[in-house]
Amino acid sequence: MTHAFTRRDVFGQAGLGLGTFALASLLEASTSASATGPATTRAAAPASVPAPAPAVPATHFPAKAKRIISLFMHGGPSQLDLFDHKPGLRERHGQELPTSVRGDQRLTGMTSGQTSFPVTSSRFSFSRRGQSGAWVSELLPQTARIVDELCIVPSMHTEAINHDPAVTLLQTGHQLPGRPSFGAWASYGLGSENSSLPAFVVLLSRGSAARPADPLYARLWGSGFLPSGHQGVALRPGRDPVLYLSNSPGMDRASRRDQLDVIAAMNRRQAEIQRDPEIAARILQYEMAFRMQSSVPDLVDLRDETQATLDAYGPSVSEPGTFARHCLLARRMAESGIRFIQLYHRGWDQHYNLPSDLRLQCRDVDQPAAALIRDLRQRGLLDDTLVVWGGEFGRTTYSQGKLEPANYGRDHHGRCFTIWLAGGGIRPGVVHGQTDEFCYNVVRDPVHVHDLNATLLHLLGIDHTKLTYRSQGRDFRLTDVHGSVVHDILA
Repeated sequence: MTHAFTRRDVFGQAGLGLGTFALASLLEASTSASATGPATTRAAAPASVPAPAPAVPATHFPAKAKRIISLFMHGGPSQLDLFDHKPGLRERHGQELPTSVRGDQRLTGMTSGQTSFPVTSSRFSFSRRGQSGAWVSELLPQTARIVDELCIVPSMHTEAINHDPAVTLLQTGHQLPGRPSFGAWASYGLGSENSSLPAFVVLLSRGSAARPADPLYARLWGSGFLPSGHQGVALRPGRDPVLYLSNSPGMDRASRRDQLDVIAAMNRRQAEIQRDPEIAARILQYEMAFRMQSSVPDLVDLRDETQATLDAYGPSVSEPGTFARHCLLARRMAESGIRFIQLYHRGWDQHYNLPSDLRLQCRDVDQPAAALIRDLRQRGLLDDTLVVWGGEFGRTTYSQGKLEPANYGRDHHGRCFTIWLAGGGIRPGVVHGQTDEFCYNVVRDPVHVHDLNATLLHLLGIDHTKLTYRSQGRDFRLTDVHGSVVHDILA
């Protein structure tokens, strides 16, 4: 009987040709830069020989940053209590927030039932610091000392009002799951400078505030529809930083090499039959894992760090899994040529007990983040390393629940929040943007999430409108169809 071709058959056969092309590109012995911008594939060495250092492709224009370190405060730090000083709120403390200020803002389920929205001023003192005169809270004394290295942006805004869509938007450019993360896009466009380490590494730490465990899904550092080799590699605290990386008892390195050669040959044969580019990605990942068996233990071994360096990051640097230790590891990763280094610090979702919990969270991150900036500067790395600090949104001016004399909480707030950036082509010692007297709406120089991501890519030498990947018949990009580079914050 003659088989009638369906639409699925037609598209499937067309996909085989694309898969063959992708496989050939991935398995070539060398790669050259695209004439129009960043290369989109990486070379693989033959399975039986060590891989050469990958060629760094030409960028769309000269890059000011070679790598990014993202210090992500998961949960939404309170901008009113840290950077966006609003002394006028003290006179309005406890009064109702004018409806003209709140307007038609969509509220979360935590405060949508409230009948009262009392203005809540910060309990913490602020002071102008550095030559820039930027306001910094008493909770961040070490950050205040490096304020002239920072570009503070209090005019960030996002339309997302709940954690998962807000984090997903910031990390992937879309509120719905399924898109590649920023680190995956950076790996796809630029690759790694070190053939023995992945281009994208993730470190997670838990905050000191006693908060419920905030979910951080692996898709936030996933590759989405990009080849899976571009996904982030999460390092764990302890003796085995990467799951399933160590050899089993009785398996030596030579035996593992022989095993991988056989597996690679089988995978290549399977690729010829199925023409699935993910098989090529699997071959590359096996090879990377083999090289990481030697490179990762050296990377996380801090015995060659001086005591002065360890002391600079704070006493918790000796504890595996802490933010302090991860900041030091981030500096070592920057030295090693890792392209995108993502640090998550949990516990910033202060719907209640904000005064006590925020103090604990700031104690976790203040000294290590400042030490990281100083360390990068001292080693000549800050000029081409871009550091970004912030969360997925800010907190409300009004109190969530009952406003007590010594205690309050704040709900999610996307209309304005604060981040800071340093190094890598950023203008130091400036404050870009302004919010209204209630710290509720942006009144000058708004910066959307897409604008931020467009700017970060620009500093990497990438035109955000040209770094695209075709999936399901459409060209996708990190900034989707939005985003403008914020030229005013560039050095």
